[in-house]
Parts: sequence; structure tokens; C-alpha cells
Amino acid sequence: MAYELVIFDNDGVLVDSEPLSNRVLAGYLTELGYPTTVEDSYRDFMGTAAHRVHDVIAERHDGARLPEGFDEAFHGRVFDTFAAELTAVRGAETLLKELQQRAVPYGLASSAHHSWIRAALDVTGLRGYFPEARIFSAQDVGVGKPAPDLFLHTARTLGVDPAACLVVEDSPNGVLAARAAGMDVYGYTALTAPEKLTAAGATGLIADLAGVRALLDR
Repeated sequence: MAYELVIFDNDGVLVDSEPLSNRVLAGYLTELGYPTTVEDSYRDFMGTAAHRVHDVIAERHDGARLPEGFDEAFHGRVFDTFAAELTAVRGAETLLKELQQRAVPYGLASSAHHSWIRAALDVTGLRGYFPEARIFSAQDVGVGKPAPDLFLHTARTLGVDPAACLVVEDSPNGVLAARAAGMDVYGYTALTAPEKLTAAGATGLIADLAGVRALLDR
């Protein structure tokens, strides 16, 4: 079956935000008295919704609660860092432009908040490739990856059978979510060890975004 819809994760796939956001998160949690390394942040939070940070702190620190306004403060720090440092992933704009030219339907499905997604797309210049109707957040369904809800919602809204979707993900949680939704998912290995994506059930692996074009041309 030819793919009828390409669904991209955003952070780490289209925009090179993971090193920045995990650096900021690790620093902020450490500042609040919860020592966290960047490696810890990648392991525990990459590809998950915002509530996961609260859940992990509570689980590991005897029910501790992050301060009121934590999410807003964290997002503010991240957005400031984005404005100064964020870039698009190499090849992202070229791929999106080609998908438009070839009239290949695509969308974006991220566990991040809508405000986060738009801030990242605006800074990197990718916003013009994503009309509002093609942007989906875990906020839309109330649960993030690895639950399949976000991907199922994306396919349903865009009118495509999940079995005809190709997902591009860089986190094990994203791979798990796509597989649970009954979609093919290719793991992007720029930041995540290939064996972790394969163990999560990735259909295959790609080392760069040019690999997506190859999948569509098969």
C-alpha cells in the first residue's frame, strides 16, 4: 500500500529542539532542588507530554509537587532559548517543500503544547508549511505518547486510515504510540540509539530526512 499521509513528530525531527529543551529542563529542575542531568532528561522526558515531568518528580521525591506556574516558567525559558539558538533539522525544509510540490498529504503530531509547537516552527521558518489544520498536539486528546490517541486523532481528522500512514519519530515513546495506532513508523536516529527505536517496534530506521523521500518513492 502506498502511504496516504506522512505524520511528523516535531521536536528532534523537524526542529533541532531536543538538546535545547532538555538542557533547560535539567537546569531548571536542578535549580528547584531535583538534581537532573541532561542525560536524565532525555531518558525520562523525551517524546512525552508536559505532565510527565510532574509525575516523575512526584514518584521519585515522595509526592513532591513542582511549584505553581512551573509549566509556564519552563516554557518561557525554552522559548527564550529557541529565539536565540533553535534551527530546523537539516533537510526539513527541503523535504516539506517537496511534499507540497508532489501534493503528498502530511501533518505534525507532537506531545508538546500548541504554543511550543508554533514557537518552534516560527523561529525556524517552517511555520508556512503547516496550516492550522495540519498541526496536532497532545492537548487535543488529553494524553501524550506513548498512548496512540494523538496519532489516531490526526489520521481521523485528516481522513486517512491509520494503516495508510507513515510516521517519522525520534523517540521510543513516539514509536510505541505509532505502532499502537496501527501505523508504520520509521525511527530517526540522529539523537536516539537505533536499537532503542527498534526495540520499541520501529518498522525501519532512517539516518536523515532524505530517507523519507526514499520511502515514498518505493
